[in-house]
Amino acid sequence: MEVRELICIRCPLGCPLTVRIEGDQVEVTGNSCSRGEEYGKKEVLSPTRVVTSSVRVIGGDLEMVPVKTKQDIPKDKIFACMEEIRKMEVSAPVSIGDVIIPDCAGTGVSIVATRNVEKV
Repeated sequence: MEVRELICIRCPLGCPLTVRIEGDQVEVTGNSCSRGEEYGKKEVLSPTRVVTSSVRVIGGDLEMVPVKTKQDIPKDKIFACMEEIRKMEVSAPVSIGDVIIPDCAGTGVSIVATRNVEKV
């Protein structure tokens, strides 16, 4: 049996979770609500993350625009995603929500701008 200790991040309580994995069975204890159980199971079976970074802007009032994944992506795709983001440049103007990369690293998840950048 594998046992993992986690802190739930689904709400401000930050419950300490104990996740026991035995074969196909996953048991979560320590959670105050159903979101904690859901988080514990997801974190051990298929962990995901939201990736945040920045992309170079050409001709803008800022040199970089902050970006993030529109949804969480599989944890094992983070480095591939960051590699694509590092190579990217956009031209101003950029608006919040603009899709910078439509399908980052084959995840099916878009990279979107999180700030406006005006053209100069």
